[in-house]
Amino acid sequence: MQLSCSNSRHSRGNSPALNSLHRNHHTERNEMTTAIIGLGNMGSGLARRLAGKGNVVLAARNEAAAAALAAEIGATSASIEAAIAGADTVVLALPYASALDLAKSGALDGKVVVDISNPVKPDFSGLSIGFETSAAEEIQKAAPAAKVVKAFNTIFAGLFAAPADDTANVPVFLAGEDAAVAQVETLVKNSGFAVEKTGTLDAARLLEPVGMLNIRFGYGLGRGTAIAPAWLSV
Repeated sequence: MQLSCSNSRHSRGNSPALNSLHRNHHTERNEMTTAIIGLGNMGSGLARRLAGKGNVVLAARNEAAAAALAAEIGATSASIEAAIAGADTVVLALPYASALDLAKSGALDGKVVVDISNPVKPDFSGLSIGFETSAAEEIQKAAPAAKVVKAFNTIFAGLFAAPADDTANVPVFLAGEDAAVAQVETLVKNSGFAVEKTGTLDAARLLEPVGMLNIRFGYGLGRGTAIAPAWLSV
């Protein structure tokens, strides 16, 4: 997915949608605004889970589809640029390459950014990067003025369709700076999952292989997508 947010950043003051989003954002400043960028299975599933739980703004290249989903679940839709500009937390529900392109544009400066990607190879045989860096760390390098948190990369999209009670104890692993993680922790709990903190962002080097292992269990070994990894005390 090609995103070209950098050129349009200079016209923010002239966008009616953006101005409206800013007004709502400041009027309801006591309530965090979450922008979900990308409405594939993960993005739309998360959006449905967060519906009615704070200010949720949906954005995608297909703005009509974003508007339709927003109307269905009682959220707001906007252009990608406007959604990011008005948000406290930005969820990049995008493939790694697209998330990295957006990070390079400068649009994410000053935001808490949630990276849910696993940098899988095209044939799903493994990860394209790992152990010495991670997708989350590369996004952070590309957007140094943002605060990136790794989350949701070990969750199959199908779990969002399950009853929230069924996923209440399913952990979402978080990695990042403490204050940013605390902000994302609220989002995770609002979406009906448990929180498992793993430390600073370099822990994403370990979480992304766990996500890849879950993909192997789910698809390669036939376990299906109603599964998720968890740490148990014995």
